Amino acid sequence: MIQRSLAATLRQKSDSKKAVIILGPRQAGKTTLVKSIAEASGTGFTYINGDEPVARNLWKPDNVSTVIQLIGKNKLVLIDEAQALENIGLLIKILIDRELDYQFIITGSSALELANQTFESLTGRYRGYRLLPVSIQELRNTYSLMQVIEGLPQRLIFGSYPEVITHNDEARTVISTLTQSYLYKDILALTGLRKPQVLDDLLKALSWQVGSQVSLNELSRTLGIDVKTVDKYITILEKNFILFTLPSFARNLRNELLRSKKIYFYDNGIRNSVINNFSPLSYRSDIGALWENFLVSERIKWLANKGIQANQYFWRTTSQSEIDYIEELDGKISAFEFKFNPKSKVRFSPSFVESYKPEELKVVHSENYWEWLSKEE
Repeated sequence: MIQRSLAATLRQKSDSKKAVIILGPRQAGKTTLVKSIAEASGTGFTYINGDEPVARNLWKPDNVSTVIQLIGKNKLVLIDEAQALENIGLLIKILIDRELDYQFIITGSSALELANQTFESLTGRYRGYRLLPVSIQELRNTYSLMQVIEGLPQRLIFGSYPEVITHNDEARTVISTLTQSYLYKDILALTGLRKPQVLDDLLKALSWQVGSQVSLNELSRTLGIDVKTVDKYITILEKNFILFTLPSFARNLRNELLRSKKIYFYDNGIRNSVINNFSPLSYRSDIGALWENFLVSERIKWLANKGIQANQYFWRTTSQSEIDYIEELDGKISAFEFKFNPKSKVRFSPSFVESYKPEELKVVHSENYWEWLSKEE
Protein backbone atom coordinates (compact mmCIF):
# COMPACT_ATOMS: atom_id res chain seq x y z
CA MET A 1 0.00 0.00 0.00
CA ILE A 2 1.28 3.47 -0.90
CA GLN A 3 1.97 5.57 2.17
CA ARG A 4 0.09 8.88 1.96
CA SER A 5 1.49 12.06 3.49
CA LEU A 6 -1.89 12.99 4.98
CA ALA A 7 -1.89 9.89 7.20
CA ALA A 8 0.64 11.29 9.66
CA THR A 9 -1.26 14.58 9.90
CA LEU A 10 -4.57 12.87 10.62
CA ARG A 11 -3.09 10.70 13.35
CA GLN A 12 -2.02 13.85 15.18
CA LYS A 13 -5.33 15.70 14.81
CA SER A 14 -7.73 13.59 16.86
CA ASP A 15 -10.36 15.84 18.46
CA SER A 16 -13.89 14.73 19.30
CA LYS A 17 -15.10 18.35 19.09
CA LYS A 18 -14.04 18.69 15.45
CA ALA A 19 -14.89 16.42 12.53
CA VAL A 20 -12.23 15.71 9.93
CA ILE A 21 -13.38 16.24 6.34
CA ILE A 22 -11.29 14.83 3.49
CA LEU A 23 -12.23 15.86 -0.03
CA GLY A 24 -10.79 14.49 -3.25
CA PRO A 25 -11.67 12.68 -6.46
CA ARG A 26 -13.16 9.21 -6.44
CA GLN A 27 -10.60 6.40 -6.47
CA ALA A 28 -7.85 8.70 -5.11
CA GLY A 29 -7.45 6.49 -2.03
CA LYS A 30 -9.64 8.19 0.59
CA THR A 31 -11.31 4.99 1.78
CA THR A 32 -8.03 3.10 1.97
CA LEU A 33 -6.46 5.96 3.90
CA VAL A 34 -9.15 6.37 6.56
CA LYS A 35 -9.58 2.63 7.06
CA SER A 36 -5.83 2.17 7.50
CA ILE A 37 -5.80 4.94 10.12
CA ALA A 38 -8.78 3.39 11.90
CA GLU A 39 -7.24 -0.08 11.89
CA ALA A 40 -3.91 1.26 13.14
CA SER A 41 -5.65 2.99 16.04
CA GLY A 42 -6.30 -0.39 17.65
CA THR A 43 -9.85 0.56 18.62
CA GLY A 44 -13.15 -0.39 17.08
CA PHE A 45 -14.72 1.84 14.46
CA THR A 46 -17.99 2.24 12.60
CA TYR A 47 -17.86 2.54 8.82
CA ILE A 48 -20.67 4.04 6.75
CA ASN A 49 -20.74 4.19 2.94
CA GLY A 50 -22.94 7.04 1.73
CA ASP A 51 -23.38 5.36 -1.66
CA GLU A 52 -25.39 2.54 -0.05
CA PRO A 53 -29.20 3.00 -0.02
CA VAL A 54 -29.55 1.75 3.57
CA ALA A 55 -27.14 4.40 4.80
CA ARG A 56 -28.99 7.13 2.90
CA ASN A 57 -32.25 6.06 4.53
CA LEU A 58 -30.94 5.87 8.09
CA TRP A 59 -28.30 8.58 8.45
CA LYS A 60 -30.56 11.64 8.75
CA PRO A 61 -30.91 14.43 11.34
CA ASP A 62 -34.40 13.25 12.34
CA ASN A 63 -33.04 9.77 13.05
CA VAL A 64 -30.44 10.61 15.70
CA SER A 65 -31.40 7.91 18.19
CA THR A 66 -31.14 5.17 15.58
CA VAL A 67 -27.80 6.55 14.37
CA ILE A 68 -26.40 6.42 17.92
CA GLN A 69 -27.47 2.78 18.16
CA LEU A 70 -25.82 2.04 14.80
CA ILE A 71 -22.56 3.54 16.00
CA GLY A 72 -22.70 1.45 19.17
CA LYS A 73 -19.74 1.60 21.54
CA ASN A 74 -17.27 2.70 18.89
CA LYS A 75 -15.88 6.21 19.24
CA LEU A 76 -14.34 6.42 15.77
CA VAL A 77 -16.85 6.90 12.95
CA LEU A 78 -15.87 6.84 9.27
CA ILE A 79 -18.40 8.26 6.80
CA ASP A 80 -17.41 7.63 3.19
CA GLU A 81 -18.83 9.50 0.16
CA ALA A 82 -20.75 11.78 2.47
CA GLN A 83 -22.08 13.97 -0.36
CA ALA A 84 -24.69 11.25 -0.99
CA LEU A 85 -26.19 11.62 2.53
CA GLU A 86 -28.84 14.30 2.87
CA ASN A 87 -28.09 16.94 5.54
CA ILE A 88 -25.15 14.93 6.85
CA GLY A 89 -23.54 18.11 8.15
CA LEU A 90 -26.50 18.89 10.39
CA LEU A 91 -26.54 15.31 11.71
CA ILE A 92 -22.84 15.44 12.60
CA LYS A 93 -23.30 18.84 14.26
CA ILE A 94 -26.06 17.42 16.47
CA LEU A 95 -23.91 14.45 17.47
CA ILE A 96 -20.84 16.60 18.19
CA ASP A 97 -22.89 19.02 20.29
CA ARG A 98 -24.19 16.14 22.39
CA GLU A 99 -20.57 15.56 23.50
CA LEU A 100 -20.67 11.82 22.92
CA ASP A 101 -16.91 11.77 22.36
CA TYR A 102 -17.17 10.56 18.77
CA GLN A 103 -14.36 11.27 16.32
CA PHE A 104 -15.84 11.69 12.84
CA ILE A 105 -13.74 11.28 9.71
CA ILE A 106 -15.78 12.23 6.66
CA THR A 107 -14.77 11.77 3.03
CA GLY A 108 -16.35 13.20 -0.10
CA SER A 109 -15.62 13.10 -3.80
CA SER A 110 -17.69 16.14 -4.62
CA ALA A 111 -17.40 19.55 -3.02
CA LEU A 112 -20.79 20.54 -4.44
CA GLU A 113 -23.13 19.19 -1.78
CA LEU A 114 -20.53 19.19 0.96
CA ALA A 115 -19.71 22.83 0.37
CA ASN A 116 -23.36 23.83 0.37
CA GLN A 117 -24.49 21.82 3.39
CA THR A 118 -21.81 20.10 5.42
CA PHE A 119 -19.35 22.97 5.71
CA GLU A 120 -22.07 25.45 6.57
CA SER A 121 -23.59 23.21 9.25
CA LEU A 122 -20.19 22.37 10.75
CA THR A 123 -18.77 25.89 10.91
CA GLY A 124 -16.15 25.86 13.66
CA ARG A 125 -16.53 22.11 14.09
CA TYR A 126 -14.31 20.62 11.39
CA ARG A 127 -10.82 20.48 9.92
CA GLY A 128 -10.65 20.21 6.14
CA TYR A 129 -8.08 18.38 4.01
CA ARG A 130 -7.66 17.30 0.39
CA LEU A 131 -6.48 13.93 -0.87
CA LEU A 132 -5.49 14.06 -4.53
CA PRO A 133 -3.98 11.33 -6.74
CA VAL A 134 -0.63 10.09 -5.45
CA SER A 135 2.15 12.68 -5.51
CA ILE A 136 5.62 11.99 -6.84
CA GLN A 137 6.96 12.54 -3.32
CA GLU A 138 4.50 10.03 -1.84
CA LEU A 139 5.71 7.44 -4.33
CA ARG A 140 9.13 7.77 -2.73
CA ASN A 141 7.58 6.53 0.55
CA THR A 142 7.02 3.14 -1.11
CA TYR A 143 9.46 2.85 -4.03
CA SER A 144 13.15 3.55 -4.53
CA LEU A 145 14.20 6.88 -6.00
CA MET A 146 15.39 5.09 -9.14
CA GLN A 147 11.99 3.42 -9.57
CA VAL A 148 10.24 6.77 -9.17
CA ILE A 149 12.48 8.49 -11.72
CA GLU A 150 12.24 5.62 -14.19
CA GLY A 151 8.45 5.72 -13.83
CA LEU A 152 8.18 9.34 -15.00
CA PRO A 153 6.99 8.47 -18.56
CA GLN A 154 4.29 6.27 -17.03
CA ARG A 155 3.09 9.11 -14.80
CA LEU A 156 3.00 11.56 -17.72
CA ILE A 157 0.87 9.19 -19.81
CA PHE A 158 -1.27 7.24 -17.33
CA GLY A 159 -1.27 9.52 -14.29
CA SER A 160 -1.02 8.80 -10.59
CA TYR A 161 -4.23 7.24 -9.32
CA PRO A 162 -3.35 4.52 -6.79
CA GLU A 163 -4.77 1.64 -8.84
CA VAL A 164 -2.94 2.84 -11.95
CA ILE A 165 0.33 2.76 -10.01
CA THR A 166 -0.23 -0.63 -8.39
CA HIS A 167 -1.44 -2.20 -11.67
CA ASN A 168 1.29 -0.83 -13.89
CA ASP A 169 0.85 -3.47 -16.61
CA GLU A 170 -2.85 -2.69 -16.89
CA ALA A 171 -2.56 1.10 -16.59
CA ARG A 172 -4.45 1.91 -19.78
CA THR A 173 -7.39 -0.31 -18.89
CA VAL A 174 -7.50 0.95 -15.32
CA ILE A 175 -7.46 4.68 -16.13
CA SER A 176 -9.93 4.24 -19.01
CA THR A 177 -12.34 2.34 -16.78
CA LEU A 178 -11.94 4.87 -13.99
CA THR A 179 -12.68 7.73 -16.39
CA GLN A 180 -15.73 6.06 -17.90
CA SER A 181 -17.15 4.79 -14.59
CA TYR A 182 -16.49 7.63 -12.18
CA LEU A 183 -15.77 10.84 -14.06
CA TYR A 184 -19.37 11.97 -14.30
CA LYS A 185 -20.94 10.01 -11.46
CA ASP A 186 -21.32 12.80 -8.91
CA ILE A 187 -21.65 15.53 -11.52
CA LEU A 188 -24.75 14.02 -13.10
CA ALA A 189 -26.22 12.80 -9.80
CA LEU A 190 -25.81 16.03 -7.86
CA THR A 191 -26.46 18.65 -10.53
CA GLY A 192 -29.17 17.10 -12.65
CA LEU A 193 -27.24 17.89 -15.84
CA ARG A 194 -29.08 16.47 -18.82
CA LYS A 195 -26.44 16.92 -21.51
CA PRO A 196 -23.46 14.73 -20.62
CA GLN A 197 -22.35 14.89 -24.27
CA VAL A 198 -21.80 18.65 -23.94
CA LEU A 199 -19.77 18.03 -20.80
CA ASP A 200 -17.72 15.44 -22.66
CA ASP A 201 -17.13 17.81 -25.57
CA LEU A 202 -16.06 20.55 -23.15
CA LEU A 203 -13.56 18.23 -21.46
CA LYS A 204 -12.08 17.27 -24.81
CA ALA A 205 -11.74 20.92 -25.81
CA LEU A 206 -10.05 21.74 -22.51
CA SER A 207 -7.76 18.72 -22.87
CA TRP A 208 -6.30 20.23 -26.01
CA GLN A 209 -5.86 23.63 -24.33
CA VAL A 210 -3.84 22.51 -21.29
CA GLY A 211 -1.12 25.08 -20.68
CA SER A 212 -2.83 27.67 -22.88
CA GLN A 213 -5.10 30.54 -21.97
CA VAL A 214 -8.73 29.55 -22.03
CA SER A 215 -11.38 31.75 -23.63
CA LEU A 216 -14.92 31.07 -22.46
CA ASN A 217 -16.27 32.92 -25.49
CA GLU A 218 -14.27 30.70 -27.83
CA LEU A 219 -15.42 27.56 -26.03
CA SER A 220 -19.00 28.83 -26.23
CA ARG A 221 -18.76 29.25 -30.00
CA THR A 222 -17.03 25.90 -30.49
CA LEU A 223 -19.54 23.94 -28.42
CA GLY A 224 -22.61 25.92 -29.41
CA ILE A 225 -23.67 26.70 -25.85
CA ASP A 226 -24.04 29.86 -23.78
CA VAL A 227 -20.94 31.38 -22.14
CA LYS A 228 -22.61 31.17 -18.72
CA THR A 229 -23.20 27.46 -19.28
CA VAL A 230 -19.53 26.94 -20.15
CA ASP A 231 -18.50 28.76 -16.98
CA LYS A 232 -21.00 26.76 -14.91
CA TYR A 233 -19.75 23.44 -16.26
CA ILE A 234 -16.12 24.35 -15.63
CA THR A 235 -16.99 25.26 -12.03
CA ILE A 236 -18.74 21.89 -11.62
CA LEU A 237 -15.69 20.07 -13.00
CA GLU A 238 -13.51 21.97 -10.53
CA LYS A 239 -15.78 21.10 -7.60
CA ASN A 240 -15.47 17.44 -8.55
CA PHE A 241 -11.65 17.52 -8.62
CA ILE A 242 -11.28 16.93 -12.33
CA LEU A 243 -9.98 20.38 -13.26
CA PHE A 244 -8.42 23.37 -11.54
CA THR A 245 -7.67 26.87 -12.79
CA LEU A 246 -4.77 29.27 -12.50
CA PRO A 247 -5.56 32.99 -12.75
CA SER A 248 -3.26 35.48 -14.39
CA PHE A 249 -0.83 37.48 -12.24
CA ALA A 250 -1.14 41.24 -12.77
CA ARG A 251 0.01 44.02 -10.43
CA ASN A 252 2.22 46.72 -11.89
CA LEU A 253 2.78 46.47 -15.63
CA ARG A 254 0.38 48.16 -18.03
CA ASN A 255 0.33 45.41 -20.65
CA GLU A 256 -0.28 42.48 -18.29
CA LEU A 257 -3.30 40.31 -19.00
CA LEU A 258 -5.83 40.80 -16.24
CA ARG A 259 -8.76 38.40 -16.18
CA SER A 260 -7.26 35.45 -18.06
CA LYS A 261 -6.92 31.91 -16.78
CA LYS A 262 -5.41 28.56 -17.60
CA ILE A 263 -7.08 25.24 -16.89
CA TYR A 264 -5.31 22.03 -15.88
CA PHE A 265 -6.34 18.49 -15.01
CA TYR A 266 -5.59 17.10 -11.57
CA ASP A 267 -4.29 13.97 -13.29
CA ASN A 268 -2.50 13.46 -16.61
CA GLY A 269 -4.10 10.04 -17.04
CA ILE A 270 -7.62 11.49 -16.93
CA ARG A 271 -6.62 14.11 -19.48
CA ASN A 272 -5.18 11.52 -21.85
CA SER A 273 -8.14 9.22 -21.35
CA VAL A 274 -10.59 11.98 -22.30
CA ILE A 275 -8.89 12.32 -25.71
CA ASN A 276 -8.03 8.58 -25.87
CA ASN A 277 -4.34 9.18 -26.51
CA PHE A 278 -1.91 6.93 -24.64
CA SER A 279 0.91 7.07 -27.17
CA PRO A 280 4.48 6.93 -25.79
CA LEU A 281 6.28 10.23 -25.22
CA SER A 282 8.49 9.74 -28.27
CA TYR A 283 5.43 9.83 -30.55
CA ARG A 284 3.64 12.78 -28.98
CA SER A 285 3.35 16.35 -30.17
CA ASP A 286 1.86 17.50 -26.85
CA ILE A 287 4.80 16.70 -24.56
CA GLY A 288 5.00 20.36 -23.50
CA ALA A 289 1.37 20.33 -22.35
CA LEU A 290 1.82 16.99 -20.58
CA TRP A 291 4.90 18.24 -18.78
CA GLU A 292 3.28 21.50 -17.69
CA ASN A 293 0.10 19.78 -16.50
CA PHE A 294 2.14 17.23 -14.58
CA LEU A 295 4.31 19.82 -12.84
CA VAL A 296 1.53 22.22 -11.90
CA SER A 297 -0.67 19.42 -10.54
CA GLU A 298 2.28 17.91 -8.66
CA ARG A 299 3.12 21.29 -7.15
CA ILE A 300 -0.46 21.61 -5.90
CA LYS A 301 -0.10 18.20 -4.22
CA TRP A 302 3.25 19.23 -2.73
CA LEU A 303 1.78 22.42 -1.25
CA ALA A 304 -1.26 20.55 0.08
CA ASN A 305 0.87 17.82 1.68
CA LYS A 306 3.06 20.48 3.33
CA GLY A 307 0.06 22.49 4.50
CA ILE A 308 1.39 25.55 2.66
CA GLN A 309 -1.14 28.17 1.58
CA ALA A 310 0.42 29.85 -1.46
CA ASN A 311 -1.22 31.91 -4.19
CA GLN A 312 -0.69 30.38 -7.64
CA TYR A 313 -0.72 32.13 -10.99
CA PHE A 314 0.66 32.31 -14.51
CA TRP A 315 1.90 35.54 -16.10
CA ARG A 316 1.52 36.89 -19.60
CA THR A 317 1.52 40.25 -21.39
CA THR A 318 -0.16 41.46 -24.52
CA SER A 319 3.26 41.31 -26.21
CA GLN A 320 3.37 37.53 -25.52
CA SER A 321 5.96 37.59 -22.74
CA GLU A 322 5.01 34.84 -20.31
CA ILE A 323 5.95 32.74 -17.30
CA ASP A 324 4.40 29.31 -16.84
CA TYR A 325 3.91 29.31 -13.09
CA ILE A 326 4.17 31.79 -10.21
CA GLU A 327 3.87 31.24 -6.47
CA GLU A 328 3.30 33.99 -3.96
CA LEU A 329 3.90 33.17 -0.31
CA ASP A 330 3.95 35.77 2.47
CA GLY A 331 4.42 38.51 -0.09
CA LYS A 332 7.41 36.80 -1.73
CA ILE A 333 7.22 35.82 -5.39
CA SER A 334 8.84 32.84 -7.12
CA ALA A 335 8.67 32.24 -10.87
CA PHE A 336 9.10 28.97 -12.76
CA GLU A 337 9.38 27.92 -16.38
CA PHE A 338 8.68 24.32 -17.41
CA LYS A 339 10.69 22.65 -20.17
CA PHE A 340 10.84 18.89 -20.60
CA ASN A 341 14.14 19.13 -22.48
CA PRO A 342 16.98 20.10 -20.08
CA LYS A 343 18.81 21.80 -22.95
CA SER A 344 16.00 24.22 -23.76
CA LYS A 345 17.01 27.87 -23.56
CA VAL A 346 14.92 30.05 -21.27
CA ARG A 347 15.09 33.78 -20.63
CA PHE A 348 12.87 35.24 -17.95
CA SER A 349 11.22 38.52 -18.90
CA PRO A 350 13.45 41.44 -17.78
CA SER A 351 10.36 43.59 -17.17
CA PHE A 352 8.90 40.97 -14.83
CA VAL A 353 12.17 40.53 -12.95
CA GLU A 354 12.72 44.26 -12.62
CA SER A 355 9.17 45.00 -11.53
CA TYR A 356 8.58 42.13 -9.08
CA LYS A 357 12.09 41.14 -7.98
CA PRO A 358 11.25 37.45 -7.52
CA GLU A 359 12.99 35.59 -4.73
CA GLU A 360 13.49 32.56 -6.99
CA LEU A 361 13.72 32.05 -10.75
CA LYS A 362 13.90 28.43 -11.84
CA VAL A 363 13.58 26.33 -14.97
CA VAL A 364 12.12 22.91 -14.08
CA HIS A 365 13.01 20.19 -16.58
CA SER A 366 13.15 16.40 -16.77
CA GLU A 367 16.49 16.19 -14.96
CA ASN A 368 15.80 18.46 -11.96
CA TYR A 369 12.05 18.13 -11.36
CA TRP A 370 12.57 15.64 -8.53
CA GLU A 371 14.43 18.22 -6.48
CA TRP A 372 11.66 20.77 -6.97
CA LEU A 373 8.90 18.35 -6.01
CA SER A 374 10.58 16.75 -3.03
CA LYS A 375 12.37 19.54 -1.21
CA GLU A 376 11.65 20.14 2.45
CA GLU A 377 10.50 23.59 3.57
